[in-house]
Amino acid sequence: MLQKKTIQFLSLLADNNNREWFTANKKEYETAKEDVLQFTANVLQGIASFDASVIHLDVKKCLMRIYRDVRFSKDKSPYKLNYGIGISPMGKNVPAPSYYIHIQPGGKSFFGGGLWMPPADVLKAVRQEIDYNFDKFKAIIHTADFKNTFGNLSVEDSLKNIPKGFMPDNPAIEYLKLKSFIVSFDIADDEWYLPTIKNKIINASRILYPFNQFLIGAIT
Repeated sequence: MLQKKTIQFLSLLADNNNREWFTANKKEYETAKEDVLQFTANVLQGIASFDASVIHLDVKKCLMRIYRDVRFSKDKSPYKLNYGIGISPMGKNVPAPSYYIHIQPGGKSFFGGGLWMPPADVLKAVRQEIDYNFDKFKAIIHTADFKNTFGNLSVEDSLKNIPKGFMPDNPAIEYLKLKSFIVSFDIADDEWYLPTIKNKIINASRILYPFNQFLIGAIT
């Protein structure tokens, strides 16, 4: 679980997103960061018990920077309002199947995973794998645990038209039109303060594992 002051820091940052305030409260930021890193370490240990690919992962490689890259953005706010945690064999910001924890107050926290917006060659490989092994894919995403935990795959990133090389009557067509292969569920603000949150995320990761393995098999 996380300390309340960790979530409160993000709430205060949302109201004071400027360098002067952040500098004056740098000590509070560092304390919150250490709290998040410890939480991540505990979660990572649990995931490593069934996903050997992350056993030797340095926890510091999982936590994304709070500093925004504003070079090409109209929004010049210097700081992110969340803690993003990416867990894959190479840590954060890797275009590979992963587990992701998003900590942001105001009902914006969630846990998810899968493969987000892969490059064209990787996307093509995943689509081909789904087409060739649709029964296996369905068996993974239609298990009771998967459905009860995540519901359906997100269709937010989806083509309007049928991708090149596939027919309209393909039984997998709704998945072949996807540009990302991700699932998630929301986490309420007060859940971060409960001892159960760590195991909730670890158990969800265990359920997500076969889905990630299918995606990894498609691109390796």
